[in-house]
Amino acid sequence: MAGFHIDRIREDIKREIISIMRGIKDPRVSGMLTVVNVEVSGDLSYAKVYISAMEGIDVAKSAIKGLESAQGYIRKQLGTRLHLRKSPELKFIADDSISKGMDLFEKIKDISNQEK
Repeated sequence: MAGFHIDRIREDIKREIISIMRGIKDPRVSGMLTVVNVEVSGDLSYAKVYISAMEGIDVAKSAIKGLESAQGYIRKQLGTRLHLRKSPELKFIADDSISKGMDLFEKIKDISNQEK
């Protein structure tokens, strides 16, 4: 049953961080950013947040710097919105899974166009 609780909180954190990112005024945190995954420790004191951008890994890395500078604000908002006793310490990690997915989609599209 504990695994279900952690999974639910992980999804709640993911949803709320996406919502909080929309309100951050830092220009580095703009564009097509998304939270790909959130890994939470068993005691909910640490969370790894994987951020990806449509524009590629360089934009994601820039957004990570902006998110790290706003980490205090994000943690406070998470604690307030999710009514957590202790909001987790966040570690933001750049991820390029969206751009890889788009590249794969383009390759599949090209192959299907060649077959016609």
